[in-house]
Amino acid sequence: MAACLLFIEVLRENEDKALRRERVFRDRSQVLDMLTDSELIGRYRFPRRVILQLTDDVKDFIQPQTLRSHAIPAHIQVLTCLRFLAKGDYLSETTDIHGISKSSGCLAVHRVVDAVCKALQNIEFPTRREHISRIKASFYKIAGFPNVIGAIDGTQIPIQGMGTDDEHLYVCRKGFHSINVQAVVDADLRFTNAVCKFPGATHDAFILQNSSLPNLIESLQDGGWLIGDSGYPLKEWLMTPISNPRSGQEERYNSAHCRTRNAIERAFGVLKARFRCLHKTGGCLPYRPDKCTKIIECAMRLHNLAINERVPLMVETEEEDDVQQPFAPVIPNNCTAAMLRDRLVQRF
Repeated sequence: MAACLLFIEVLRENEDKALRRERVFRDRSQVLDMLTDSELIGRYRFPRRVILQLTDDVKDFIQPQTLRSHAIPAHIQVLTCLRFLAKGDYLSETTDIHGISKSSGCLAVHRVVDAVCKALQNIEFPTRREHISRIKASFYKIAGFPNVIGAIDGTQIPIQGMGTDDEHLYVCRKGFHSINVQAVVDADLRFTNAVCKFPGATHDAFILQNSSLPNLIESLQDGGWLIGDSGYPLKEWLMTPISNPRSGQEERYNSAHCRTRNAIERAFGVLKARFRCLHKTGGCLPYRPDKCTKIIECAMRLHNLAINERVPLMVETEEEDDVQQPFAPVIPNNCTAAMLRDRLVQRF
């Protein structure tokens, strides 16, 4: 009887082995050879030349050590990551396009994101005199607002909710889970400073106070101003709008301030249009906050790369819903900044 049962068990094991699915290697089509530059920009946001250049830049960080078992080549990993950032599609659809599994695609996206953040060191606050002078001149051409070295603001990037004790900190004033990203841009919409680590409920003024920007600007030899909205406090190096203008000069000051500060709003619009995974229409980033901050930083560095390479956007930008940021707390005895702004108003 025991021998009979053993024989039946062996037959079952052999049957299971016979029914076991063989490993299938999917077709990894060479999209770089199949699509034109315009089609590549529409799908991956970059032309063939820039994609290959980017692959070379990050290859040392992501290249498989062996080609055994059909290891995913570096350019397929880069394309998978760019497609996910550009479209914000379900990851399963993105991986199906490139002939890899969803789990492999998830690993590839985060691997490439980390590599881009290490390889592309192109978010740099201006410190050289000639660079600062060029930025000031570019901003002055917009509306005649002098001495501006950057426009500053924050934007909410939607993320997936989490079941942790600090979940409430990530619910922003617009009512969804997010990361509050602070950024500074030049007149060409290039990011020169970014802070991507604070939860959505954090006030813009608090992020500024706990960033490196105050020390950076105060250390500049020739000085300069940031321009920000009413969510920031008025400082000697940060010009804000006048809340209740009482004269034509103050109204003209506010108008010039608004037109000049619009650079940061347009930069955020272009960023989210180029990388749809950051836009509310792309859903939300379905990862832990620490991984989401890396993806946001990666997208901002790729945005700068696109500007440096003059890559056309080829998609329409959309303005964000303007939910008024609560006013920054008034800093007592900040007479120097108020007097400086009053003298500036006299120019308009």
